[in-house]
Amino acid sequence: MSLLDRKLLRDLRALKSQALAVALVMACGLTMMVMTRSLIVSLESARMRYYEEYRFADVFARMKRAPDDVARRIAEIPGVAAVQPSVGRMVTIDLAGLPEPVMAWFGTVPERGEPLLNRLHLRRGRLLEPEARGEILVSEAFAEVHGLGPGDELAAILNGRKVPLRIAGIVLSPEFVFEAPPGAALPDNRTFAVVWMNYQELAEAFNMEGAFNQVSVALEPGASERSVIAELDRLLVPYGGLRSYGRAHHASDVRVDDEIRVLLGLSVGFPIVFLAVGAFMTHAVMSRQITLQREQIAMLKACGFGRREIGLHYLKFAIVIVTVGTVLGVIGGVLLGHRLVDLYHRFFRFPDLHFELATGVLFAAAAASALAAVIGVWGAVRRAMRLPPAEAMRPEPPAQFEPSFIERIGIGRWIGVSLRMALRNLQRKPVQALLTATALSLATAILIIPNAFRDGVSYVLDFQWDIVQRQSATVSLVEPGPSRALADFRTLPGVVSAEPFRATPVELVSGPIARRLNLIGLRGEGGLSRVLDGELRQIVLPPRGIVLSSKLGEVLGVRIGDEVLVRSLEGKRVERLVPVAAFSEDFAGVSAFMELTALNRLLLEGDLVSGAYIAVDRGRWGDFLAAVKETPRATSVVVKEAMRESFRKTTAESIGVLQMIYLLFATLVAFGIVYNSARISLSERARELATLRVLGFTRGEVGAVLVGELTILAVLAVPVGLWLGGWLARGLLTIVNTETVRLPLVLTLANYSFAASVITVATVVSLLVAARRIREIDLVSALKVRD
Repeated sequence: MSLLDRKLLRDLRALKSQALAVALVMACGLTMMVMTRSLIVSLESARMRYYEEYRFADVFARMKRAPDDVARRIAEIPGVAAVQPSVGRMVTIDLAGLPEPVMAWFGTVPERGEPLLNRLHLRRGRLLEPEARGEILVSEAFAEVHGLGPGDELAAILNGRKVPLRIAGIVLSPEFVFEAPPGAALPDNRTFAVVWMNYQELAEAFNMEGAFNQVSVALEPGASERSVIAELDRLLVPYGGLRSYGRAHHASDVRVDDEIRVLLGLSVGFPIVFLAVGAFMTHAVMSRQITLQREQIAMLKACGFGRREIGLHYLKFAIVIVTVGTVLGVIGGVLLGHRLVDLYHRFFRFPDLHFELATGVLFAAAAASALAAVIGVWGAVRRAMRLPPAEAMRPEPPAQFEPSFIERIGIGRWIGVSLRMALRNLQRKPVQALLTATALSLATAILIIPNAFRDGVSYVLDFQWDIVQRQSATVSLVEPGPSRALADFRTLPGVVSAEPFRATPVELVSGPIARRLNLIGLRGEGGLSRVLDGELRQIVLPPRGIVLSSKLGEVLGVRIGDEVLVRSLEGKRVERLVPVAAFSEDFAGVSAFMELTALNRLLLEGDLVSGAYIAVDRGRWGDFLAAVKETPRATSVVVKEAMRESFRKTTAESIGVLQMIYLLFATLVAFGIVYNSARISLSERARELATLRVLGFTRGEVGAVLVGELTILAVLAVPVGLWLGGWLARGLLTIVNTETVRLPLVLTLANYSFAASVITVATVVSLLVAARRIREIDLVSALKVRD
C-alpha cells in the first residue's frame, strides 16, 4: 500500500461520520433510481410476456350488432392476421351480502376451443365446458375483494331477467390488466367485475344469436394499423360501429403506460435532487479538508509527489464515498423494489409479475453518483493541485475582526459576547456562511416535497367527492331514453333529488391531436354534479359552446374562444365545430361538458338522457339499493363513497407508499446535511474555540459561539428552503402527473411546520454532538502553529 493510500485511510477514519453522511445521501437518490428503473423493466417485461403468450389483439372495435359473416369480411382486410368477434354487455349483479348492486362487463368465450385472441389465464377452478349453461368465469380482482371462488353463486340481471349463475373459475385477461369500469379513470374492484360466459348463452339473453357487437383484430407483421382501422371503420358503419382504436388507446394498456411514465419521471426527478445535494455536501467536505491540509499538501509536493498524484489522492476520497453510496443504493433499491412489486399486484393483474433488477441501471447508478462526486470535489482538487509548496507552507494570514453590522447600528450592546462573536465570524467568512446556509435551505426544501404529495392526495379526495360530486349515486340506463325516465328514478325509495345527464362517446379534434372520451351533457347549473373552475367557482354551462377540463385543453392545445371538432362516434355520427367556452378543474382523467339541451341538439336527437345523478336520504340507503337492483333499465350504479374508497385504496395508497419512502429518505438527508454543516463549522473553528477555552471561556460559552452561528444561519435559511421546496414540489408533480391521474400542488402550514421542525431537531441533535466534540478538543494540538 502506498503512502498516499495510507494517508487516505487515516483521513477516512477521521472523517468517517461526514463521509458516511454524504454516502447515505447519495444512496437515497440511487435507491430511488434503481427501484424505479427496475420497476419499469418488471412491468414492461411482464406486459410483453403476457401479451405475446395470450395473444392480446392490436385493434379493437365496438358496434351495435353485426352478423357473423362480417367477421369473415374483416379477416379479408389486408394486414389482418386474426379476428375474434364476441358479445359484450354491461350487466347488474346481485351479490349476496353486498348492499350495492355490482356493475359487471359480461364478455363471451367461444363455445368450443380457446379464443384466437385475448385468451384467458386460469388462476383457480376450470374453464367453461362446451355448451355449459349457468356457469361463468370471474376476474381475479373482484373475486379477491369478495372472497369468491369456484362453486360460489351469484345472480345477474340479463336483459331484465334475473339469472342464477355459478362460478367455474377465476381468470385473468390481457384486456383487463387494470380493471376499471368503462370510461372511468379509477378502478373499483368492490362494485365492478369482469365476467365471461359461453357465447350462446349471453347471445340468447340479449337477442344476439349469430351476431356480435365487439371485435378484436391481430395485425400481420409490418401491417399498417392506420390503414386497417380506416377499412374496419368503413366496414362497420352500417352496423352502428364506433370508431376503432389501436392498442395504444386501449384503456387498460394506457393505465400501464401511465404508471411507467410516472416511474420514469420519478427515476429522474428524485435522484437528481438527492445527487445534487450529495455533490454539494462532497464539495463542502473536501474543500474544508484541503484547507486544513495545506501544510500536508506542501510537504507532499516538497517530497516529490506530483500534482496528478495528489489530485488522484483526493479524488479517491470521493470514489470511496461513491462506492459505499452505490452499494447501499443498489441494496436499498432491490429491497424496496420487491416491496413495490407486491403492491403492484393489487393494481395490475399479470399472471407473472416479479421484480427484475435492471442491470443497466447499476452502471447508470455508479456513473451518476461518480459524476455527482467529481462535480462536487473537482474545484477543491484543482485547488490542491495548483497550490505552490512555498505558499502552502506559510500559515494562513490572521483574520481581521471588526464589529459586525448589528453592532455598528447599535444593537450589539443588547446581545451577549458569544452571539457577537458568532455574528463577526459570519461576516468575516461570507462564502462559508453562504455554503452552510445553502445546505440548510436544501435540507428544508427536500422535506416539503413528500408531504406535498400527501396533501395533494387529500385535496383530490375532498375536491372530487365532496366539492364536485354531491350526489349519493349515479344511475345509468341501458340505452339513452326519453327524459321522462327521470321521473322513474325520483320514485325510487329515499330519493331526495335527481338530475339528468347525457353521456355520448365522441372524438375531440384540434389540429393533429385527438382524444376520445364521453362528452357529458348536464343542466346549465346543476347542484349534484358540478363543473368548477380552478378557483372552485361553479361554471354555468352556456347554451352554445363546450367546457373542457384544463388538462384536456392543455393536451389539445386550445384556448377559450378556439374551436374544436366534435365528432360523434355513435348514432348519426355528426361532426361540428364547437367553441371552447371555459376550462374546468379535475384530477382524474380528462372530461368535456355541454349543456344538456345543446348536446342533444348537436347530436340531432330528441330530449334524451343517459341516466341521473341521485341524492338519497341516508336513512333509506338500503331501501334505495335494493330497489335499484330490481330495476331492469338500470345498467349500472356508481356509488360515490365506493369510488372514493377505491381511490383511497389504489392510487392514493400507491402514492402514499412512495411518499413515505421519500419522506424517510428526505428526513435522513436533512439530518445528514445539518450534521455535516455542524461538523464542518466545528473543524473550521477548532483553533479559535480552543483559544477561547485557554482564555478562560467555559465550555458552554464556547459552544454558544457555534450554536449561535448555526442558529442564525438556520433562521435565515429555512424560509428560503420552504420557498425552494415548493418550487421543487411543483416540478416533480409536473413530471409525474398524467392524463389519468393528477395531483395538485398543495402547500399547507402543517407541511411547512413539519419541515421547520425536522430542521430544528436535526440542528439540536447535531449541535449536541458538536458540543461533545468541543469537550474532546486537544487544546495543545489545536493551538500549535506550524511555521
